[in-house]
Amino acid sequence: MTLKISVLARNASLNAYETTIGTGAILKLRTGAPPTNIADADSGSVVATLTLQSDWWGDAAAGVKAKAGTWSATGGEVAGGVCGHFRIYQSNGTTQHIQGTAGETGDSPDLILDNKTVNAGQTVTINTFSITASNG
Repeated sequence: MTLKISVLARNASLNAYETTIGTGAILKLRTGAPPTNIADADSGSVVATLTLQSDWWGDAAAGVKAKAGTWSATGGEVAGGVCGHFRIYQSNGTTQHIQGTAGETGDSPDLILDNKTVNAGQTVTINTFSITASNG
């Protein structure tokens, strides 16, 4: 039998991500493919670093948790390069919790940027990012 999980339980699970990672989370956009496992060392070069606002994710609804507000970086936060993946860290910038692919809409990535090819100092904006909890 396949497990079925209520929407309330899926939402609670998703909301725990933001609580666990905490305020001042850091998103690093990086070149290349993501590491195989979240516990593996960082790979690629940092394209941009974003310090996310205090309440960086909206409340989960219908088993989906999406970014809240505007996620962007500019100037010295942007080193430049072609973005291939991302990692979200605690505010210490070293404890990673979430990783996935990053790119433009046509790439079908986990995180969608306004432009995956970034020049140093330009503004980088995350258009779409969400996580969906499975219902088994």
